[in-house]
Amino acid sequence: MQWIDQLAEDYASTYTSPLDDVLMKIYEDTVANHPHAHMISGPVQGKFLEFISSLLHPKYILEIGTFTGFSAICLAKGLQAGGELHTIELREEDANTAWKNISVAGMSNKIHLHRGDAREIIRTLPHKWDLVFIDADKTSYITYYEEALQRLSERGFILADNVLFHGQVLEEKIDNKSAKAIAQFNKHVLDDQRTEQVLLTIRDGLLLIKKKY
Repeated sequence: MQWIDQLAEDYASTYTSPLDDVLMKIYEDTVANHPHAHMISGPVQGKFLEFISSLLHPKYILEIGTFTGFSAICLAKGLQAGGELHTIELREEDANTAWKNISVAGMSNKIHLHRGDAREIIRTLPHKWDLVFIDADKTSYITYYEEALQRLSERGFILADNVLFHGQVLEEKIDNKSAKAIAQFNKHVLDDQRTEQVLLTIRDGLLLIKKKY
């Protein structure tokens, strides 16, 4: 199901500042060569991630789900001097591709790539997170959210990707396992009295979440 109208997507892309050459090449290479290329953040979302990071100017960023490194590089652009982005990838082949892309982008001194199960790795990382980007297996979103929330800085934000799941969350009867998990996650966050959130209809849906003060 095509959720965002392609004409609107193309129009948004036309009127959004372009990515830098390195990011554009990573995006194009992923689209051309990766069997699951639809999983990459598009150029508009990539620029949005840059903007959010630049606005927050975080010291520590956590990304759950690296894929080919595109979103990590976008997010790392807004880091404070001496800041760190920690990204976690389960699939070894994607992790290798991501590290190559991160190195080409000149970000290997800012981005720390962890390989393995995020549910285990998150608990070993020492930082309070100023920004968390969740974009991994959908059935674990609630687990990732709860783990991230425990380690979120006072004014930190969580961004969760694919919260519209190709529009399938809008269907009366949801059959897809991942779509069901996303619908449950959206409801879980909505019912959480510790946080407040806004759902943005960028690409496949982004949920922006912060703690109530």
